[in-house]
Amino acid sequence: MPLQIIRQDITKIKCDVIVNPTNVDLLPDGGTDVAIHAAAGPALYRECRKIGRLDVGEVALTPAFGLPCKYVIHTVGPIWEGGAHGERALLEHCYRAALALALEKECESIAFPLISSGLYGFPKDQVLKIAISVISDFLLEHELQVTLAVFDRAAYLFSEKLFRDVTEYVDDRYVSAHSNDLCERAVFRPSPHFTLIDSCDMAHRAQKENASMGTLQSRLKGVQSRSFALTLFRFIDEKGMSDVECYKKANVDKKTFSKIKCNENYRPGKQTVLAFAIALKLDLAQTQELLATVGLTLSRSSKFDIIVEFFIENGNYDLAVINETLFEFDQMLLGC
Repeated sequence: MPLQIIRQDITKIKCDVIVNPTNVDLLPDGGTDVAIHAAAGPALYRECRKIGRLDVGEVALTPAFGLPCKYVIHTVGPIWEGGAHGERALLEHCYRAALALALEKECESIAFPLISSGLYGFPKDQVLKIAISVISDFLLEHELQVTLAVFDRAAYLFSEKLFRDVTEYVDDRYVSAHSNDLCERAVFRPSPHFTLIDSCDMAHRAQKENASMGTLQSRLKGVQSRSFALTLFRFIDEKGMSDVECYKKANVDKKTFSKIKCNENYRPGKQTVLAFAIALKLDLAQTQELLATVGLTLSRSSKFDIIVEFFIENGNYDLAVINETLFEFDQMLLGC
């Protein structure tokens, strides 16, 4: 996928270029900066000495030396002073300038840390949202594989209300994978009367769930004969979108979209299908129709499915917010 968010040490990421958040003197004194210099070796320090100084928001490129990438882009992020001193604009410029330089050097992939979120005190959750916003806008116009390395889970301090609402929605609908095991164990409880009521109640619930899923599968069986590609392009036309606009909004790379366009029988995975559903702002019925073309459906036994369903049902089609939420719940992200 063009933009992915992972929990990983940025010095371990294999890509064309990684971004190093440094200071105006290019002297390693922060956590990520020190780690990058340590992994690259002393040659990186000597190269930085040749550059001299950088102003806040500026970028400079050096070889990567011992790192598993070709280049390092060094940038100086703003110091957090409460948010009223242009910090956001300066941080946005850091990300844009680094992306532009990577493109200029014909890089195909780049990895970012959360710039200014360490010693410079910029709130991690704000840095994350700024980074996603700038990168997403950039990817609407350019082809590049971008990775955001979020080493600290504290970055995900998004809306408590959203987290609570999603949690309640999942709890109300999630069918535990171990429900059958619990039902079987109930048969061997000491009290026959209590066991009979408990196991029957659970069996009745399971029957209702299976009947509901069976009805849904029956309704959608006929749709499976339709091509995913034909159905997708019908929705694209109905929504008045261009192909490029659609796959970029879906966080799907050009290569995958070309496979869909050139091969009528291509069957993408669920995270890709649902990414298109979000990009096209499909309702639940339309989403199920699109999923059915590849033999899939939204399931109550999948937290990933239920979270996506929550956003569709509430008319929230912000892919960045959805992926932030999926990441917080340790689920795979939408896109490909």
